Amino acid sequence: MMKKLLQVDFDYTGPFGEEMAKQLSGLAESINNEPGMIWKIWTEDQTAQLGGGIYLFEDETTAAAYLKMHVARLTKMGIENIRGQIFTVNPLLSSINNAPIT
Repeated sequence: MMKKLLQVDFDYTGPFGEEMAKQLSGLAESINNEPGMIWKIWTEDQTAQLGGGIYLFEDETTAAAYLKMHVARLTKMGIENIRGQIFTVNPLLSSINNAPIT
């Protein structure tokens, strides 16, 4: 089974940095309980007003289910312009570059 990388970004006006971490730590902890989720890297760009994340999932089914749920959650929070893309991970090439996928 091939692991799947999910990339999500969206328009986001803040908070950023430490304030974002304070406000969203509960959400971050809950993401660890999502089926098939291995890890997440939170992303932010204050200049471009973007938030998002890079996730590694066990398979396409769990990545797609999470994306569907996450888009609905973000939409309910008033977030717009949500973009999500699921990619297949090439483990052979990724291991050459020390990717944390094993």
